[in-house]
Amino acid sequence: MTGDETSYEGYSLYFHADLIRNYQLGKNIHQYGFFAYAINEALFLSEKEKAVILKLLESIATELDNHSDAFSQDVLVSQIELLLNHSNRFYNRQFHTRKAVHDDLIVQMESYLEDRFINQAGGIPTVLEVADHLHVSSRYLTDMLRSLTGKSTQQHIHDRLMEKAKMLISTTHLSIAEVAYQLGFEHPQSFNKSFKRFTDLSPSVFRNSFN
Repeated sequence: MTGDETSYEGYSLYFHADLIRNYQLGKNIHQYGFFAYAINEALFLSEKEKAVILKLLESIATELDNHSDAFSQDVLVSQIELLLNHSNRFYNRQFHTRKAVHDDLIVQMESYLEDRFINQAGGIPTVLEVADHLHVSSRYLTDMLRSLTGKSTQQHIHDRLMEKAKMLISTTHLSIAEVAYQLGFEHPQSFNKSFKRFTDLSPSVFRNSFN
């Protein structure tokens, strides 16, 4: 090919859902989050990792070329599962080796949440909303955060929400209901329950501790 066109060589692996339906992999495949990642969240393999993946794909191709027997499906499913597990391992490595990029994402997320709480627009931020703002898929964002911080996106949103609540309760004269509405809660009762789970104190008791 010439000009700006680029040629790519590689493997594609397609299989029918029936192949894994009666195996544990069929029940667990939804746990492989990278199936929901966007194209720009591709896995960047090192040369050693690439060799591992290529070897697995070649083993699958070899098995498919052989005459099938009573063990062929078991072998294929095992090889596919191993391929997926290695992909999970390499993505987890990527979250850490590209930590500077992901740390910047976390900073952007924290800044966005702070702005949202200040502007009081649109209720409580959702995972999808935050991911869209950061131009990443919601599953990639959650997997990245879990790997680096041990918390999901939803947990990060909730933690920042409760920290903002603590600040408003301790430094303003807003009523507890007004704080709840300002943070996007439809019902003060829901806010009270969330705050108590987070601090082990009701909003009123927390406020009184500063008096």
